[in-house]
Amino acid sequence: MARKKGRNISGWLVVDKPAGPTSTAVVNKLRWALDARKAGHAGTLDPAATGLLAVAFGEATKTVPFVTDDDKCYRFTVRWGQATNTDDAEGEVIEQSGQRPSDEAIRAALPAFEGDILQVPPKFSAVKIDGERAYARARGAEEFEIAARPLWVESLTLVARPDPDHAEFEMVCGKGGYVRSIARDLGQALGCFGHVTALRRIWSGPFTLEGAITWDEIETLARTPDLDARLLPLEIALEGLPELHCTPEGAARLRNGNPGLVLTSEAKYGDEAWASLDGRAVAVGIYKAGELHPSRVFNT
Repeated sequence: MARKKGRNISGWLVVDKPAGPTSTAVVNKLRWALDARKAGHAGTLDPAATGLLAVAFGEATKTVPFVTDDDKCYRFTVRWGQATNTDDAEGEVIEQSGQRPSDEAIRAALPAFEGDILQVPPKFSAVKIDGERAYARARGAEEFEIAARPLWVESLTLVARPDPDHAEFEMVCGKGGYVRSIARDLGQALGCFGHVTALRRIWSGPFTLEGAITWDEIETLARTPDLDARLLPLEIALEGLPELHCTPEGAARLRNGNPGLVLTSEAKYGDEAWASLDGRAVAVGIYKAGELHPSRVFNT
């Protein structure tokens, strides 16, 4: 079997993604810049979107689900009076209206988009329908429907109204939210149509834009110790879970995929938790009567 190329490094890098490159392109550029063997991101951003993209390397890729499942915050701008086939400014205008909503009407409409809601993803999205991506069907001008999906919206706030044609919002939501769908549905609810013209992710789970690396910095710091120094520990992605400390003997059993003894903590029977030894993650699993039953093991 051929040996995989690249360094076996682990950790996270937070990127302030510019408009243009895809999320996959950012991951590939960072994998090259760090000469990393394995990498992946925690939540896709559309090419036109900017802001926080958290990229995991090595053993940290095993913690990606804990970030993608966590809440995220977006700042976005809606253009009133036009609906597009992509629900953003990249698409073709398919409907228009001369009506413009007042600030009061906008604020009155927002509560219907908070809490547990059902959302239909855009047709130009990566949602799979009978094994095929929705955007592939949409590009082929195929007629199809996408079923509504549940979404938790913690908050949706009007933050600015630069002119009658535009409004800026901030939304905190759970996994699987499409900002473009929010803009589309809000425009329909207000009777004026709407689509996204700008979208920026502000934070995601434990990650913020503070100290994020820029696209230009990736190029400048590539293949240098200074880029290695920007790596965050994989444990940061586990902050939402109870931490259980274990002995070297318990760590050895966990790393072999067996239940291992852990010290008591705030974890309750049946809780998902993670075990650590000397501050380093050993495993994630289910806590049961003084033992952690591992589901993910870290080779750090």
